[in-house]
Amino acid sequence: MQLRHHLAVAAVLALGLGVGARLVAGTKSNEEAGDQKRAAHALNRLTFGPRPGDVQRVEAIGVDRWIDQQLHPEKINDAAVETRLGEFRTLRMDTRELYANFPPPQFVKAVMNGKMRMPSDPAKRAMYEIQIARLERQQNAKNDVANGDGAGSDQRSDQRSDQRRDDRRFARNKMEQMLALPPEQRITQVLKMPAADQLAFASAMEGPQGQAFTEGMTPQQKETLMALNNPQQVIAAELTQAKLLRAIYSERQLQEVMADFWFNHFNVFVGKGQVRYYLTSYERDVIRPHAMGKFEDLLVATAKSPAMMFYLDNWLSEGPQSDAALGIARNGGGRRRSWFGGMSAPPRPRGKKKNSSGLNENYGRELLELHTLSVAGGYTQKDVTEAAKVFTGWTMDGPLKGDGFKFDARMHEPGTKYVLGRKIKQKGEKEGLELLHLLAHDPRTAHFICQKLAMRFVADNPSPALVTRMTQTYLKKDGDIREVLGTLFHSPEFWAPENYRSKVKTPLEFVVSAVRASGAQVDDALPLVRTLNQMGMMPYGMQPPTGYSMKAEAWVNSSALLGRMNFALALTGGRVKGIEADAKQLDQAGGDPQKSLARMEDSLLGGDVTKQTHDTISQQLGKANGNANIAGLILGSPEFQRR
Repeated sequence: MQLRHHLAVAAVLALGLGVGARLVAGTKSNEEAGDQKRAAHALNRLTFGPRPGDVQRVEAIGVDRWIDQQLHPEKINDAAVETRLGEFRTLRMDTRELYANFPPPQFVKAVMNGKMRMPSDPAKRAMYEIQIARLERQQNAKNDVANGDGAGSDQRSDQRSDQRRDDRRFARNKMEQMLALPPEQRITQVLKMPAADQLAFASAMEGPQGQAFTEGMTPQQKETLMALNNPQQVIAAELTQAKLLRAIYSERQLQEVMADFWFNHFNVFVGKGQVRYYLTSYERDVIRPHAMGKFEDLLVATAKSPAMMFYLDNWLSEGPQSDAALGIARNGGGRRRSWFGGMSAPPRPRGKKKNSSGLNENYGRELLELHTLSVAGGYTQKDVTEAAKVFTGWTMDGPLKGDGFKFDARMHEPGTKYVLGRKIKQKGEKEGLELLHLLAHDPRTAHFICQKLAMRFVADNPSPALVTRMTQTYLKKDGDIREVLGTLFHSPEFWAPENYRSKVKTPLEFVVSAVRASGAQVDDALPLVRTLNQMGMMPYGMQPPTGYSMKAEAWVNSSALLGRMNFALALTGGRVKGIEADAKQLDQAGGDPQKSLARMEDSLLGGDVTKQTHDTISQQLGKANGNANIAGLILGSPEFQRR
């Protein structure tokens, strides 16, 4: 009942997001308020939101000096967040190790069929055995459907339902029996179970009872139990948790904002096939190292990434006249064998090879439309096709070799290509590098990238004059992202009063900023991941290559805003498992609600609160259950929704 009441209050507050309102006058002098707002604005734009005391720290350092520090993250000690990430082993694994430790179904089938050796390590062996048991059960069910008829088929279906019910009962009873044991003994007993019992047990690990069962276990022990149920899920779970922990705790905040920006720009989807095995390396080795460097380097790195090649299917793309498509072998000198075995012109094809993948234009299209020139960049369908031909042969090794980039000349389309009116002569892999160089230095690309950066840091519809100046810097400084950001952060448009708290936060920005503002201690980031999934912004979960929108219109609706209020109230009320907000930070007035409201408006909003918001929350003080609910209402307010 009380939660429904707060959500009704949230509906009133949410109206303020779409309405301009006058701020309540503060008690500080104009000069003090100006310095504080400048620091708050820099923190709201260059970070995932200020933590308690951040505004004062930035004021003390000097805003310009602090911005310069953020532009050079390599000089900032970030050991604390790296210590937090130490528990996630997958972040340090290469692709081959991920395949070995968290096998996909094809590896499990290879072991089941005797084509690969069963691991000797007990945890890995249990993981394979349980997956084999699951595959065998699924295969038996399929055989029953294929061979069953009438009453016999119905009977087998009833038997499977009974089996699932028995499995749930077994898992529930076993968990209750083992909860009193120390964590080490719990996991030891699970690993000693027969595969059929492990299969029943693993299926119960995802619910609340499973969370209670893993209480007190080490990260590796939790990882082992999660892997028993779904090995591939471990990789994505650790990556998403690491993303949130970095955003919350890293001192290199601009680096984290830019890593998120570029991943979204060069989006790949975790749910497509084997992409989840490539995501760790994609973010660690491709996106993060180039987030503040030259755009061309980033563009080349993404083009050669197995994550991008698999996501957009370029690893399968064959030129229509390539050796692979025509089934033509090569002689020792690397030239095509002629029809008569001599060194003359290649033969006329007798039809396409049956297993040829054909030319795939996905990457060529997204390269021009989303990565460089933009949808209004003036390219044609012919340019897309020619670009696709340029990148034929850009593929990768198989999973047992680590899925690294390789150029396969047999798949590459021979001959000259013409893209955007430019002639690209035949030279194999270098054709792709030439086209990427041309695109990275094209003024249309410079304008598009600068416009997106201005949209992220300044306004949904940034000033054309600002974008023009940023574009000039981009072209003059060879696409140096750090230099472009410097132009942006020192522009009058960035500091214009009309842009102060004008950007609506995305769900990711809201959730992380709320955790940071509350001074919370995050022991388990998975509840935050689930919250973002409910809010429609699952990390790495955007299926189309467009990435998530940065504009307010994508996120401002009554249902979404009430969901945010729900989270804010749960966070400050201590109802988000694994996350503990700083009670001292949220109760600063010794139990006096009016004083607490005033102080929390100052600490959480910097005093930037409208009369409507202040009055709405003030009216609830007699009804609210403690100051934490006041903090929740403030974190759910229109003012906190903006940055």
